[in-house]
Amino acid sequence: GPVFANIVLVDELNRATPRTQSALLECMAEGQVSADGQTYALDRPFLVFATQNPFDFEGTFPLPEAQLDRFAMRMRIGYPTEADEVALLERQRKGDPLDSISPVVDVGGLLNAQAAVRDVFVHEEVRRYLTRLVRATRAHADVQVGASPRATLALFRLGQASAAMAGADFVAPETVRALAPRVLEHRLSLKPDARMRGIRAETIVQEILDRTAAPGGR
Repeated sequence: GPVFANIVLVDELNRATPRTQSALLECMAEGQVSADGQTYALDRPFLVFATQNPFDFEGTFPLPEAQLDRFAMRMRIGYPTEADEVALLERQRKGDPLDSISPVVDVGGLLNAQAAVRDVFVHEEVRRYLTRLVRATRAHADVQVGASPRATLALFRLGQASAAMAGADFVAPETVRALAPRVLEHRLSLKPDARMRGIRAETIVQEILDRTAAPGGR
């Protein structure tokens, strides 16, 4: 099936049935697929990207917490800038933009890059800082279910990857702070009364960032 690939793009995941979502959960959690009583291992690397429309709820199935927790981060795309939108028209004017796409790395190169990221230094104080950020979501008065240890690991690994992409050999507290909203917000389940009061996960994460002291040095 379509999940037997290194990179899987799921468009409008919240329109998939709970059964389909559950099957994807197994792929993301265990790196394998079960079908007709057989289990098939997925190739490495295995990456899942998914989209959903936050403004259209008709005919959708909200993602369960366990599913959301499998995604390392969430990004809000929003509208493009005017310059980007004009550039989009220019690319379409010249033909199909997909025709100009060419590979930039092979599977072996990507696996090597993933291995290299693990060597990026993360000071103990930075590790404690990112752990405190995650744990603070569980103790917040408006949060019913906070971020799991999976979020701690995601923030750690993404910090290493972000530092490596910036050409740094260590993870700075500022990197952790910048990544925290994208790693934590989608993992928080708010209490019903908090939702009724209009409290948002974004506000809670920002509050936690503001009150959690970051280490001063490397």
